[in-house]
Amino acid sequence: MKNVLFAVSEAVPFIKTGGLADVAGALPKAFDKKEYDIKVMIPKYACCEHLNEYELVFEGEVDVSLAWRKQYVGVFSTVVDGVTFYLLDSEYYFSGPKPYGQIYEDIEKFSFYSKVVFEACKILNYHPDIIHCHDWQAALVPVYLKTLYKDDPLFAGTKSIFTIHNLLFQGRWIIDEVKDKTGLPESVFANGDLECYGEGNLLKGAVLYADKVTTVSQVYADEMKTPEGGEGLDNIFRFKGDNFTGIVNGLDTDEFDPSKDKMIFKNYDVKTFKTGKRENKLKLQKMLGLNEDKDVMLIGMVSRLSVQKGFDLITYMAEEFLTTSHSQLVFLGSGEDNIADKLCYLSNKYPGRVSTNVCYSEDLSRKIYAGCDVFLMPSQFEPCGLSQLISMRYGTIPLVRETGGLKETVEPYNEYDKTGRGFSFANYNAHELLETLRYAQKIFYDQKKDWDALVRKDMKLDFSWEVSAEKYKELYDGLLE
Repeated sequence: MKNVLFAVSEAVPFIKTGGLADVAGALPKAFDKKEYDIKVMIPKYACCEHLNEYELVFEGEVDVSLAWRKQYVGVFSTVVDGVTFYLLDSEYYFSGPKPYGQIYEDIEKFSFYSKVVFEACKILNYHPDIIHCHDWQAALVPVYLKTLYKDDPLFAGTKSIFTIHNLLFQGRWIIDEVKDKTGLPESVFANGDLECYGEGNLLKGAVLYADKVTTVSQVYADEMKTPEGGEGLDNIFRFKGDNFTGIVNGLDTDEFDPSKDKMIFKNYDVKTFKTGKRENKLKLQKMLGLNEDKDVMLIGMVSRLSVQKGFDLITYMAEEFLTTSHSQLVFLGSGEDNIADKLCYLSNKYPGRVSTNVCYSEDLSRKIYAGCDVFLMPSQFEPCGLSQLISMRYGTIPLVRETGGLKETVEPYNEYDKTGRGFSFANYNAHELLETLRYAQKIFYDQKKDWDALVRKDMKLDFSWEVSAEKYKELYDGLLE
């Protein structure tokens, strides 16, 4: 039995702000439990959900030193779908209404969390063969493993893997503050291992100290090795060579299943999608105040409202698109106010054709996946993306920009040889997006049999975590040989 510990700042079902939590909750379940014992260690935030639905077992407590600070930590455990979760309780660091706050606070909070990972293992007398760390919040784990805990017998032979879900977020802050908050030896900083362009950078430390580094698609990994996509660290990724690779994310196909999803209006499968999606569309239109029309192309987008997601392209071309086509748009998400204002302007100017919902609602997101014909993702960059996988699972054809995991998972449709999974455009340009939308409309309205065949093909695709887990298994086995 091989022990693998996931060190991660969020995981469903307890806390979720994005796709990281979906990965941390779903990937451990995909491994053969006879061969791998995958455990997950997260902070026990005051804002964690569903804690009262699980029996929490108190495992022990300890005061943990971080440089000159010392704070209490309690370790609790529970089991979800056969996976053990350890929740680390520290009211000083993990209270508050949300898991993340100001970066200067989070640098200290997650430096503390990274050290607690080791102290919790000592309480549990648990030896991890591999610690699989995720994103900058757990970036100090590989660094601590090879510095402060290198001589601890409990971690003898322990290897580390660091997975980057979004390179944009690196844990950057004033270098002297990082020195003070991490409690790391001066030699680490003298070497420049946690410094980048004059700033402290936790993610850089993880990339240098981890035994293996991965990201969430091979295309994104290739982009990260370029000056344009490397966010200032492209030379470090090139330096890692074969120890840096991309493994595309999977999808929890039990959680996202239109045949049994309780949040959608009517369940359907690949055999019944025509009637099922039609009913979901009509009821979604009625719910959102759109014109009820089963034949109109309904285009949906569920996303954080940020420039990264391509909203500047959408707002630039939206009125030209709406005045020259027979379509409807529905948006769901929260984020930047200026984007929300522009989308609300569209819904006010085009009532019955545009619906803007500035919030986050898992329930409404599922209804959009089920009721729409096209799912829009014109991102500037997208490490992997789960939404395009969910949309295909629900028979909603993705329309994406060719970047990162979107390029890897959405092969462009070719009407002549009937290949492809969706629609895509290459350059970050509003009129390329507009022309791609018009091409999708052509297939939708004029070649209905081909459209239905595309829906069937997408619904049959296998994006389950088992496929990705097999690649992680190869990575784990290679480290432990």
